[in-house]
Amino acid sequence: MTKQSSLQIFEEKKVRTVWDDKEEKWYFAVVDVVEVLTDSKDSAAYWRKLKQRLKEEGNQTVTVCHGLKMQAADGKMRMTDVADTEGIFRIIQSIPSPKAEPFKQWMAQVASQRIDQMQDPELDIQQAVADYKRLGYSDAWINQRIKSIEVRKELTDEWKRTGVHEGLEYASLTDIITKEWSGFTTKQYKNFKGLKKENLRDNMTNVEIALNILAEASATELSKEKNPQGFDQQKYIAKAGGSVAKAAKNQLESQLGHSVISPAKATDYILPKGEEE
Repeated sequence: MTKQSSLQIFEEKKVRTVWDDKEEKWYFAVVDVVEVLTDSKDSAAYWRKLKQRLKEEGNQTVTVCHGLKMQAADGKMRMTDVADTEGIFRIIQSIPSPKAEPFKQWMAQVASQRIDQMQDPELDIQQAVADYKRLGYSDAWINQRIKSIEVRKELTDEWKRTGVHEGLEYASLTDIITKEWSGFTTKQYKNFKGLKKENLRDNMTNVEIALNILAEASATELSKEKNPQGFDQQKYIAKAGGSVAKAAKNQLESQLGHSVISPAKATDYILPKGEEE
């Protein structure tokens, strides 16, 4: 079962969602939905009371909920109640709110967009661009980031073709590539930037992204040329791909006179909404 977490925006409020590839359905964080509909200062407390009341009444609505770990506001992964579209509709019926109908329409639109994106990957890219723009990233950075996603996908497709297993083996090869060109494993790189659960690539500078693209694209081309089989052989390809970017990094740094590996993260260079020039 493959799940992909994301944030959806409804009237400037964030709703955490998870797309389940196997079931082909969205799951929504119940407390986020409650917050949108009620404007409650403590949506978790509101949901606990509502959940208890529904149980006492013998209402079956709560049976459609189950727990998933989702990223909380403090960056930590915490268990939270989620429900699919049908389940959320049933919960909404228990909450008196003038926002109910617009929210239902919004949820239906979210589900429809995901199905459309599965049919046409270009729509998925367009959605990613719109999301990054909304967060305040520059057009130049977004172009680099979208290219990095394309390059990463080509690399993982090549790993899959040569018998590398998803999960730990993908992560290990990524660490080898990253360590070779940057000097950091992925975890060390995130610590260097002061990140917790945030995505490392979403917090790279333009130069860092460009070097990472070069490393991964090089690993892909080397793999296609040498046709390694399995994880053990791909380790050497990963290191070789990373070394190409390392050479470019060293040459650039010799010209600049300083390191291009930056401790800066997105919040350091993205202006808060309303403060853009």
